[in-house]
Amino acid sequence: MAATQIRLDPARLGSEAETLARKLRELIVGQDEAIQAIVDVYQTHLTGMNPPGRPMANLLFLGPTGSGKTRIVEAAAECLLGNAQAIVKIDCGEFQHSHEIAKLIGSPPGYLGHRETRPALSQEMLDQYCTPTVRLSFVLFDEIEKASDALWNLLLGVLDKAKLTLGDGRRVDFSHTMIFLTSNLGAVEMSALLSPRLGFAANCQVPEPVGRLESKIGRSAEEAARRKFSPEFINRLDKIVTFKPLGTKQLRQILDIELKLVQERIFQADPERSFIFTATRPAKELLLQEGTDAKYGARHLKRAIERLLVEPVSNLIASEQVCGGDSIRVDLDRCLGRLNFTKEAQGLPSNAMLALAGLTLSVPATSVGKSAPVETVKTWKNAFFK
Repeated sequence: MAATQIRLDPARLGSEAETLARKLRELIVGQDEAIQAIVDVYQTHLTGMNPPGRPMANLLFLGPTGSGKTRIVEAAAECLLGNAQAIVKIDCGEFQHSHEIAKLIGSPPGYLGHRETRPALSQEMLDQYCTPTVRLSFVLFDEIEKASDALWNLLLGVLDKAKLTLGDGRRVDFSHTMIFLTSNLGAVEMSALLSPRLGFAANCQVPEPVGRLESKIGRSAEEAARRKFSPEFINRLDKIVTFKPLGTKQLRQILDIELKLVQERIFQADPERSFIFTATRPAKELLLQEGTDAKYGARHLKRAIERLLVEPVSNLIASEQVCGGDSIRVDLDRCLGRLNFTKEAQGLPSNAMLALAGLTLSVPATSVGKSAPVETVKTWKNAFFK
């Protein structure tokens, strides 16, 4: 046997994990650490190297509201299971009292409502979104800090042994489950670190390096979590990820993603009335101006898009000012300080609309207006959302 000296690259990903990483970066902006954590878990799962008798991952996501903690879980479900809603989501605000745990595990025999209570964490609920090729589940405990101690104690066994006993004695296996916990703990401390200091000293202060500031933010959030949760609970987490507050650069990228989602929504609503729109730079600047708020992150931007873009577009559709195959330009009316809408073309074939929208899918080159054949429209829709 000939001796070889080949240097290996342990950071290199397999093709499936690389694809997941690429798709997540297209959907999630500014949270590379969280993306890497999910990709690493998935890579380990694909190779069968998960620790036996434990969940695939126990991840705690900390950060201010609107930074993408819940959205990244939805994006992972969308990439791997084809459905952003393929998540068992537990709103921990509903479990502030110990007796409410029965909603998760069911009432034991002999108690009122035993047969009527459907446990939210049954094996059937975990497996409902599994596919023949992808056997994994996503469970999200949203705003975990709002739950009672009873829920945290219940999770100790799940996070450690991947087992849960329901009220009727049935066992639930979490060994093929990614468990996510989100929390806003530390958000106040993060705001204090990011906010400019007031007074004369602020003008003289040297800006802190980005890396050092991010390290401080991460430590402050983790310290807030350690003060809230018991050492036994923290010790069962595989990783604590602090989500960075979103800046203007990240919000610009999120705006482009959200506008693309609005365009897809138009195609999904009614194929026979599908049209495209393009937003000019001034129009985007207005959406950013109205949708930027340090307290609320990307959620405030989404509300601005709904109010300033989606609602007027709905009126245009309902009043039949816009028809299938139209091309609409969305611009800024500087006098009124609002968006205006101009029809630039009509009767466009589907391939032309996709090209103008920046999409590169192969679809039949026919009009998508009301006169288009129904079967052609269905074929085009299936190709678009394949």
